[in-house]
Amino acid sequence: MDIPAVNFIDLDLTKIVFLFLVGFVGGLVSGFIGSGGAFVLTPAMMSIGVPGIVAVASNMCHKFPKSLVGAMKRYKYGQVDVKLGLILGVSAEAGVLYGAHIMENIKRTWGDAGSNLYVSVIFVLVLAIVGIWVLQDAWRTYRSGDSDAAEKPTRLARWIQSLRIPGTMFYSHAAKAEISWLVTIPIGISTGMLAATIAVGGFIGVPAMMYVLGVPSLMASATELVIAFVMGLGGSIKYAWGGFVDIRLAMIILAGSLFGIQLGAIGTTYVKPYMVKVVMGTIMVVVLISRALVIPVYLASLGWIAPLSQATTALLKNVSLGVMIAALLIGAGIIIKALNSGMRASRRLILSEEGA
Repeated sequence: MDIPAVNFIDLDLTKIVFLFLVGFVGGLVSGFIGSGGAFVLTPAMMSIGVPGIVAVASNMCHKFPKSLVGAMKRYKYGQVDVKLGLILGVSAEAGVLYGAHIMENIKRTWGDAGSNLYVSVIFVLVLAIVGIWVLQDAWRTYRSGDSDAAEKPTRLARWIQSLRIPGTMFYSHAAKAEISWLVTIPIGISTGMLAATIAVGGFIGVPAMMYVLGVPSLMASATELVIAFVMGLGGSIKYAWGGFVDIRLAMIILAGSLFGIQLGAIGTTYVKPYMVKVVMGTIMVVVLISRALVIPVYLASLGWIAPLSQATTALLKNVSLGVMIAALLIGAGIIIKALNSGMRASRRLILSEEGA
């Protein structure tokens, strides 16, 4: 059975401006934490009526050029492990192709409401697990008073680095250790599957590099941009073949992202590593609330719960949009404040050195 046709949304000036600003904040977040920013962009597009599968596909389309720009920017700061990124990217591409197949099957079976529900539920589950975990880790680091504590390899990472599997070892300058590429395969596949189903692979990729492979947070977030480029290129081709990429959305958010990602990348050079985790975790939790609010709407559309009144449906969608906007503002505010504080501290240090 063929996949039902996708109806792209009508774009007016208000939606275009909104999408551009969303792209800017998404790029800001992406450059700062290296997750691709899609955990902001996908829900934001869905909040104005874009079907879930189209939001994911269009996000992947805009992701690979944006990620390339961010990776090149942060490579100049010495934060990118290209070899590790490419090795993870190869297995991630396999996960992307399988994840896209799952999304197409859901669309074929349950239509837009089904794909919207699936994307939203996965978002809530992943955001809850990863967001709370990252925030707890950042808090422990802050309370310890040692900003470098989080950069010490975990017990699991030390064990992974101690493995020696002949013929599979490569040196990662980010982890400062030899790692077997066999260990990276499950990380890459799970990253790719998540990217293809909700357009966010960094939820797995960044924490896995940090806690499993022993890569410092700044280098993990930067190296994820290389993986995002590889996944985005393959995923765009796969989804475009099925007619799910709305190139208008991709180009609008890309235009905003290219401005934001450079500012976000610069911000990483002025902040302590745990601030990356604070930004990531805070935005995740706020976006979680936004997506959770509209799950009843999709359940009612599928007939899996009692129908909701038009007033209730409108209220849930409007509140969800409001929370989504709050997430954008909070994320941008934290990053810009951190960037400003870091730049001022850097200027004070330079002046004090000149005075001495």
